[in-house]
Amino acid sequence: MTISKQELQINEEIRDKEILVIDADGKKLGVLSSKEAQQIAFDQELDLVKIAPQATPPVCRIMDYGKYCFEQQKREKEARKNQKVVSIKEIRMFSTIDTHDFETKVNQAVKFLQGGDKLKVSVRFRKRAIAHPQLGEELLERFKEAVSSVGTVEKPAKMEGRSIVMFVSPKAAK
Repeated sequence: MTISKQELQINEEIRDKEILVIDADGKKLGVLSSKEAQQIAFDQELDLVKIAPQATPPVCRIMDYGKYCFEQQKREKEARKNQKVVSIKEIRMFSTIDTHDFETKVNQAVKFLQGGDKLKVSVRFRKRAIAHPQLGEELLERFKEAVSSVGTVEKPAKMEGRSIVMFVSPKAAK
């Protein structure tokens, strides 16, 4: 039962003449008037909740509405806790990067990929370096080989303005 709270009508809000009633144990009590069903729920110190308003006749259930709402919130919280949020981290380099700086960027990328994040690797071209885009492509090729043990290229290198961009995603764990 994943029904939002706005759709649910409880107790006196139910104004239908006849409703199909299900008791707290899940047994059908049959088609009753809403007054009779409310009286049965009141006698059991529970609530009458309309769970299927589109049915003919509408289906109502006798339950503890407060407990139902609490359990619903608990399920939603558990579902949010189990979600894995994948973020995109960016590694920026210049076409004239030095060897040690390149290795540092590769180590950082490996750490991100092992953490389950996706990577956006971009090589920027300063001033006249844009005349030699092959340097950036070679740099990204070296980068791809360096992280090949933990990541795979999702989108190959592509020129975007004054930079070349490549996306890398982590390899699936075995």
